[in-house]
Amino acid sequence: MGQITSLFVHKVADIAERAIDTSALLASIGIDPEAPVDPSVMVSDSDYYGFLESIARAEQSGHTLPLRAGNSMRSDDYGVFGLAWKTASNLRASFTRAERYWRVMTSVSVYTVEPADNGAFVHLHREGPRDLGLRLSNEATIASMFTISREIATQPVKLHGIFFKHAGPENIAAHEDFFECPVHFKADRDALLFSDESMRAPNKLGDAGITHYFETQLEAEISQFDDENSLAKQVKKQVTKALSEGVPAISDIASAMAMSGRTLQRKLSEQGLTYQGLVDDARREFAEQLLKQNQHSLSNIAFLTGFSEQSSFNRAFKRWAGQTPRSYRLAAQSRTNPA
Repeated sequence: MGQITSLFVHKVADIAERAIDTSALLASIGIDPEAPVDPSVMVSDSDYYGFLESIARAEQSGHTLPLRAGNSMRSDDYGVFGLAWKTASNLRASFTRAERYWRVMTSVSVYTVEPADNGAFVHLHREGPRDLGLRLSNEATIASMFTISREIATQPVKLHGIFFKHAGPENIAAHEDFFECPVHFKADRDALLFSDESMRAPNKLGDAGITHYFETQLEAEISQFDDENSLAKQVKKQVTKALSEGVPAISDIASAMAMSGRTLQRKLSEQGLTYQGLVDDARREFAEQLLKQNQHSLSNIAFLTGFSEQSSFNRAFKRWAGQTPRSYRLAAQSRTNPA
């Protein structure tokens, strides 16, 4: 179960229509409506999505709820993350920090920056069923990133486009008015496409020394989390999904993560990782999981982990684990069912 800062819940409650009993909704997900807002207090992602959905369905203009929520955000609302964000040298540097440190705000979202012609995509990656709550959350998140970008930039922020994977409302005029650019629903990504000028323009409070100080604090915070959304884990997850059709090319995995193969290769290299090493890790971890379950034959496990022959799987597994798949399965069974 993912976690999201309760800050976002309070922001949505504050901008909801007055006729809605937000105090009861807050209490229903374990938040004291009278308590001060504390960004470090987390709620489950499912509770947050349900909260959004309940308010949107109760409102007369529920389709604009995420825009209003995003528009209410300010950098200072995000605590140390917001301070590191606004003191970065420019928007590109701010989003580079979002790639690394957004984990302190939520465990269900990942940002990546991808160069594009005359600008850069800022991708929002978030898994889960595309029900109303998650769709609203994605729109609110992207709206908030646009809002705090305008807040810190020295020049007007220009977007070439906004992209959402889900279907839009019947009338998207409010969305296009808010973002001041074309908004594309049923797209192949959830992303903002910034102009190059906007990404390079200096931030109002850009200060390398101050940024370094806040980054140090964020590193301390992020070290307390299990890095469930690390790039390595995201790559291994995508590899595992594709293995039954053979080992996927890095370009295929990059495409599934809404970036180019070159960008993914660069990001892995920056972290001292290799694609082949992650493929091996994904195959080994998946094989170990299947062997422990004892529900699949060895030949079927070989197929599911991307091998065309069981003998090749046997050799690879022995190289990975120092023992044959059969020995590994027997040892796992003995630990589970000791004599």
